[in-house]
Amino acid sequence: MLYVQQSLSADENIVYVGRFHWFYDVQAAMAIFWGFFFAVTLLASVETLVETLPANIAGLLLSSPLEADDGWFAIIRKIHPFIKLLALLIFLLGVFRFAQMMVIKMTTEIVVTSSRLIYKRGLVARSVGEMNIDRIESVSVWQPFWGRIFNFGRLIIRGMGVGEMVMPNLADPIVFRKAIEHARNH
Repeated sequence: MLYVQQSLSADENIVYVGRFHWFYDVQAAMAIFWGFFFAVTLLASVETLVETLPANIAGLLLSSPLEADDGWFAIIRKIHPFIKLLALLIFLLGVFRFAQMMVIKMTTEIVVTSSRLIYKRGLVARSVGEMNIDRIESVSVWQPFWGRIFNFGRLIIRGMGVGEMVMPNLADPIVFRKAIEHARNH
């Protein structure tokens, strides 16, 4: 909350701090899981293909012929380097997506103060949206089925003459909306 703390005026105080739901962390972790799953599936499918394809075509997938007593690691060692590189890239895409989501989470600040709503995003390039509390026209909450069950959702805040701010999936969206109402009434 470094940006918000730097931008508070003397008579302004923080009413509520929005936070990402734990489901966001699960989605980020699933990116690694799916990257690993698809990489292993690619390697396992090459093993299956080698057994079913004719020898001359199967030889293109391998760098050396398979032996009858080869284990799984021996088969992986004998798979063509291009296929192993492709599997590594698929896994690294999952790791990259995880890192990207965590950077977004760590660099996003969503705060309701006594006079404004602040939504700051970005690590190097910063994007800040601010709306005066008295200029907020409506606050809509959008919760899908799983959002209702696990208590997360998006907020769409419309302001008078200033457009709208669409928040990411946040934990306790109803509490966030009530915090805006509380700040408007005081």
